[in-house]
Amino acid sequence: MKLNPPKKVTFWVSIFAFVIGEALSLGVIASVPVLAVVGTILAMLAFVLLVLGLVVKGL
Repeated sequence: MKLNPPKKVTFWVSIFAFVIGEALSLGVIASVPVLAVVGTILAMLAFVLLVLGLVVKGL
């Protein structure tokens, strides 16, 4: 399997989503328990987006 570098937009969107997700997960932005779950899911989706950017050409 050949990996392709992700586009800059894909990389920065995934980094932004990861940072926001971790901030929500750790309670830095808001200490609402529901947002902690949303933050964890957002961080996982950011990782999936970055992996898709590596695997799918042109993403």
